[in-house]
Amino acid sequence: MESGRQTILLNAFNETIRKWIGFLEDYTLEMLCKKPDDKSWSLGQVYTHITDDTAWFVVQMAAAMQTSDDSEKEMHEHARAMLQNNSFPDMMIEGPATNTYIKQPETKDEMKQKLLAIEAEVNNLYASFDASKTTGKTRHPGLLYFNTLDWLQFAEMHLRHHFKQKKRIDEKLGWT
Repeated sequence: MESGRQTILLNAFNETIRKWIGFLEDYTLEMLCKKPDDKSWSLGQVYTHITDDTAWFVVQMAAAMQTSDDSEKEMHEHARAMLQNNSFPDMMIEGPATNTYIKQPETKDEMKQKLLAIEAEVNNLYASFDASKTTGKTRHPGLLYFNTLDWLQFAEMHLRHHFKQKKRIDEKLGWT
């Protein structure tokens, strides 16, 4: 069962990250750095956010693969509901990253290379991974404990969640 879940989650992750890579072709660097208003992120800042967060999620995946620590600990009920629904709540989420400065990308290629590196790292991690042989979990700052497949699903959901933000930015800037 876990190998089936792993295959489904890995395929979904790859499909979603490839969409983000493909979207880069639709924008110039100037477009990526344009903010719809003073209180909003640019699309480039969204890319910076998703690459930074996803890279951290990958570190958590790898750590959970290599330990049996915290196997008895549970995720928060909100996390359980999100994973069961396979999506973030349909709302704008305020969190630490929302209220901190997120840098603009320096080049489009920088964003593409970061996404490609993340995709490769995730696929390498799961290439020889057997979910039935690991029980470890690592702690999410707000949602408590995830195992490696939970992290993979969460990473894909997070990437997909930001499609809505991309659409709002595109609409505000008249790019749709």
